[in-house]
Amino acid sequence: MADRLQIESRHRRILEALVREHLPGIEVWAYGSRVNGRGHDGSDLDLVLRTPDLGNLPADKLRGFEDAVRESTIPFLVQAQDWACLPVRFHHEIQRDYVAMVDRTAS
Repeated sequence: MADRLQIESRHRRILEALVREHLPGIEVWAYGSRVNGRGHDGSDLDLVLRTPDLGNLPADKLRGFEDAVRESTIPFLVQAQDWACLPVRFHHEIQRDYVAMVDRTAS
């Protein structure tokens, strides 16, 4: 499947580096308008973070990642959600249309 994520490659590289630094071993999927073709320059980027056992991500790790993204040069809002905290029906919605940004094996 071709990468359909609507962000500039330089911003993707920044995000990938932040994930490797703050969330090693965590799989990151993008979903929402920047994946489904309805995004625009002002759209936020929706991310879901998946631990190896699909259990809860420690809150301090999520906060650290969110802080690092806010302090970066990424010019749009990035919203990161813990997979384990989302309702199952939302899991199904995300699984229908996502782009794997960072795979667990890439860390």
